[in-house]
Amino acid sequence: MDSKQNQLEAFKRLLDIMDDLREKCPWDKKQTLQTLRHLTIEETYELGDAILDNDLNEVKNELGDLLLHIVFYAKIGSETNDFDMADVCNDICEKLIHRHPHIYGDVVVKDEEEVKQNWEKLKLKEGKKSVLEGVPRSLPALVKASRIQDKVKGVGFDWEEPHQVWDKVQEELQELQDEVLAGNQDKMESEFGDVLFSMINYARFLNINPEDALERTNKKFIKRFQYLESKADQLGKPLMDMTLAEMDVFWNEAKKL
Repeated sequence: MDSKQNQLEAFKRLLDIMDDLREKCPWDKKQTLQTLRHLTIEETYELGDAILDNDLNEVKNELGDLLLHIVFYAKIGSETNDFDMADVCNDICEKLIHRHPHIYGDVVVKDEEEVKQNWEKLKLKEGKKSVLEGVPRSLPALVKASRIQDKVKGVGFDWEEPHQVWDKVQEELQELQDEVLAGNQDKMESEFGDVLFSMINYARFLNINPEDALERTNKKFIKRFQYLESKADQLGKPLMDMTLAEMDVFWNEAKKL
């Protein structure tokens, strides 16, 4: 691996290239914080895909794309004299030092859980009125639910045992079923949300990332369905002309692969 000096030189090279692009490239010159936002979100999801696929070369590539966006935002900030790359780096350094008193101070912690609890307490001391202020409003609902539960756990608002959470899941499922039988669409949606929230909570107690688990199932379904499509194509028979029983034969074949 490269020395720290080589890493710093590589980062400087990226900063210099960003200066050139911002000055000379018509597309790069036009970009703003707002126009880059959706592209940054896309790059973040692409990094997430590479991590789930355990494709380390692609992880490296996507990290570069994401780093480019960070440098781009800092360059735009420097043009308006609001902040530059040094401000970005120094601010995160100061935050990390402040929130790790067990490393840079005299605080003693016994495990990871105490570190997380101290982190949330320090954020409140910094002026945040709620531990949930750090949960982005625009997060996808599944990820947001996980972050909400993780945040409140940091201040002790949590179940004590996994079986208590599973009991809550069962309770929410019954309430959903009651509303399904009653036919109240609005309450059905509300109770369905409660079921999902409870299942995400249960996943946390099982040390399962619900986003990763669901994406794993998505990939599994896609692979099996595409196998079904390929078999239908080999038979020269459109899927819409096949019965469910015929489809099920190939589906079960796909499950065994």
